[in-house]
Amino acid sequence: MRKTITIDPVTRIEGHARVFIQVDDAGQLESAGLVVNELRGFERILIGMEADRMPLVTARICGVCPAAHHLAATNALDNAARVEPPPAARLLRELLYMGHLVHSHSLSLFVLQGPDLILGPDADPAARNVVGIVQANPELAKMALRCRSLGQKIGEMIGGRGTHPITSVAGGITFRLDAEKARLLASWADEIQVLVRQLVPVAKDFLLRRLEQYPLFLSDWVVPAWSLGTVQGDTLSLLEGQLRAVDAQGETQAQFATPEYDQYLTESALEYSYMKPVGFRHDGQVHDYRVGPLARLTVASSYGTPLADQELASFRALAGNPSHALVLQTYARVIELLYAAERAGQILQDPGLHGESRAPANYLGNRGVGHVEAPRGTLIHDYEIDEAGRISAANLIVATQQNYALINQMISLAAAGCVVDKSDDEVLLNGVEFAIRCFDPCLSCATHALGAMPLEVHLRHGASTLRVVRRSAV
Repeated sequence: MRKTITIDPVTRIEGHARVFIQVDDAGQLESAGLVVNELRGFERILIGMEADRMPLVTARICGVCPAAHHLAATNALDNAARVEPPPAARLLRELLYMGHLVHSHSLSLFVLQGPDLILGPDADPAARNVVGIVQANPELAKMALRCRSLGQKIGEMIGGRGTHPITSVAGGITFRLDAEKARLLASWADEIQVLVRQLVPVAKDFLLRRLEQYPLFLSDWVVPAWSLGTVQGDTLSLLEGQLRAVDAQGETQAQFATPEYDQYLTESALEYSYMKPVGFRHDGQVHDYRVGPLARLTVASSYGTPLADQELASFRALAGNPSHALVLQTYARVIELLYAAERAGQILQDPGLHGESRAPANYLGNRGVGHVEAPRGTLIHDYEIDEAGRISAANLIVATQQNYALINQMISLAAAGCVVDKSDDEVLLNGVEFAIRCFDPCLSCATHALGAMPLEVHLRHGASTLRVVRRSAV
């Protein structure tokens, strides 16, 4: 019999999604997956627009990761113009991005997934949110929100706006850094480093407690897959470098420049979802793969900053390399927060930050492909630009698309443990939500649409819906 339960508050993911869970006659799991409901259409919107508008327009795809789209677009225009931005421009872009990473990872760790770690994934949903964290640990909440705010301040100072940056353009950055701005940025970066050094061990401790409380996260919630991320040499890179693909055993299978992505990544359409999954094509086979913090940790040998590399050694002592326990995305995100704080401080001490910040760029009639490592994973922008400087074709491949197959596998693992022989809707919803949030998905990026973010879980047998469990938007 169909049963509908409405549960508030809204789920802590970015976007609007529904989950289906299919069971057989014996009540055993047959399949499960994520259904994204909004129409994917942003690539069509871009056609006919002036190419120099891409960094501004694409930043508006999403309010959570606008700097990633902004810089992927400018990287694509740089490559179309075959221009090398001056050192100051590259450093300013990187500093903007470190602020963005601090802002995004602080949001993910302490606001979106934090309630699961700090209060527990089985806590009352009405309290399992940022307000619950404030009540349970006000000092931690204060530090986390301050860290997020400081990352946003850096982004606003360099990007010209706090949410939708405007200063990165083809060939560089639209301004040169003056002494007063440099002083403010240095003070914010110093404060971030102090806060992050306090927050990292706390976040790590909460995660390890949950792993001890729920050992199935390390033993059962494991999905072997390939990993894709960006490196320079063997060091992690977020804004430039080559893409490296590593198989499930940790062996490098491919390494390539950004414009070659279409030789390896293949998109496919689904009947039940507007989000298009992406597979990695290699030697005649298509492999599921992951992107994001855990993938980046897998493909690179180091982060290139002392404290992050020290924490990387601790991670590998715990989990080995490669690790396929997807809950450890959270640990990898903690290490990246530490890296971003350290790297911001290094950039602000680099004398190359002060100098010419823009080079002439002519991209008319060319193809431009650029990418960045967005907080959630590899983000690719591909533009065909006509002789009038307008976009004639565009393709955007975002992180959540590339993680789609693994998200569905994680939902299946969660459902198998929370549905079979159980009728508790709260257990079902908690398990599925926690599994999805391990990826910190951004569904607005993946479908290029706006909207609220309720999550529906449809439990089905054949063509019949047994029950619907919903957390509705407020």
